[in-house]
Amino acid sequence: MSRVLVVGGYGGLGGVICEQFAERGDSVAVAGRSAEKAGELAEKLTANGGTALGLAVDVTDSATIDAAVARLDEEWGGIDVLVNSASKLITVPAEHFDERQWADVVNANLVGAFLLSQSVGRHMLARDGGRIIHLSSVRGDAGGRMGFSAYGASKAGVNLLVKQLATEWGGRGITVNAVAPGFMRTDFVAAAQQNPQFVQRLQQRIPAGRFAEPEEVASAVTYLASPLARFINGQVIYVDGGVTASH
Repeated sequence: MSRVLVVGGYGGLGGVICEQFAERGDSVAVAGRSAEKAGELAEKLTANGGTALGLAVDVTDSATIDAAVARLDEEWGGIDVLVNSASKLITVPAEHFDERQWADVVNANLVGAFLLSQSVGRHMLARDGGRIIHLSSVRGDAGGRMGFSAYGASKAGVNLLVKQLATEWGGRGITVNAVAPGFMRTDFVAAAQQNPQFVQRLQQRIPAGRFAEPEEVASAVTYLASPLARFINGQVIYVDGGVTASH
């Protein structure tokens, strides 16, 4: 069984990812900025027969990341899988995007992805390797609806970061991949789902004719962490119902 660190682990998608790993019998460290929320989900997973603990991690603060890695090394003997599900979305038309807001999005989504990869990667390189899986987005592949300039740019950066790290670390026992969902029913996009016209227009663009369920995206993550995916490296797996294929 694997020792899994899921950052952003108590979010709508992150929580499902944690549950799927726990159901497989893996040990799951639920991490995020709120120690309370992380602990609550960890307690739930433990009550259901799993092995879990909650950790406070801010992806923009390398000290909190290093502390989490050190704790898991001490308590569990290491980390086999890192899943980065932490993400920040601010939508503002490009001509009005505030510099501070832009930096907040890029720091959370791209700088955070690097800091997590670096800290956990050092740990994995010193041991037996492992799997690193980032959550990207179809927004990192193409432009789209107004307001996504910072988010899309940050996710495009994540996609290239995945390829670069896979190239550097692939021969040293670490695979680095990303899962890029299309539109998905979670609290992260709850506001957008309240607009029936937007929902209908978007669904018409999806060849599958519907939005993804969190379980479908989470399954791609757990697959990449499984022995079946040991030769998959440097890839961005789109779980989008065919949107990127139909550009």
